[in-house]
Amino acid sequence: MPALFLLKSGSIERDKSGRILDARSSVTMIINGRHKIIVDSGLMGEEEPLCKALAELGVKPEEIDCIVNTHSHPDHCGNNHLFSKAKVLTAKEGDVIAPGVWVLATPGHSMDSVSVVVETKTATLQMKTIVISGDALPTLSNFQKNVPPALHVDCDLAMTSMQRILALADYVVPGHDLPFSIPKKAYVPLPFRIGPGEGSAASKPPD
Repeated sequence: MPALFLLKSGSIERDKSGRILDARSSVTMIINGRHKIIVDSGLMGEEEPLCKALAELGVKPEEIDCIVNTHSHPDHCGNNHLFSKAKVLTAKEGDVIAPGVWVLATPGHSMDSVSVVVETKTATLQMKTIVISGDALPTLSNFQKNVPPALHVDCDLAMTSMQRILALADYVVPGHDLPFSIPKKAYVPLPFRIGPGEGSAASKPPD
């Protein structure tokens, strides 16, 4: 069963008119056996906090074996270079990256947008589905208000993709916000780490 670790939460800052001043993506690591996967690598210049977060989990950047970017915008792939031995996957609908980890095509924000679905058990042996959504579902507010990402190339596609995510997920790791619970429509406590193994770093499910 895979274990998921949020290395860095995403964020977005706007001015009073709604213009984006700063946008930084979430960075997530999935471990399943020998597989160590990064989903989105953040904005260039964030190498230090990412390395620190990895070190706290006992992982070196060169131990990451693959990267999935939810889409090709620079705030989501700016640190791919940090993982020097990783293969950058061109992910498409239905691709299985590792057992319990697969790809959902979620176009609309951009035509190349994908989400990564993680199916795992908590320490209490409950099955949970976590969707790392990138900008297909960028914030809790998009979910609560049922509105597509403000930046999109196709509104109808964006709404369809968001509904696909919501139909699957117990938790969402959004592109530019803190992780949240779909049933509770609310943020979950940090650090967000979920997966099997009583007593492990990923053992305690967020409620």
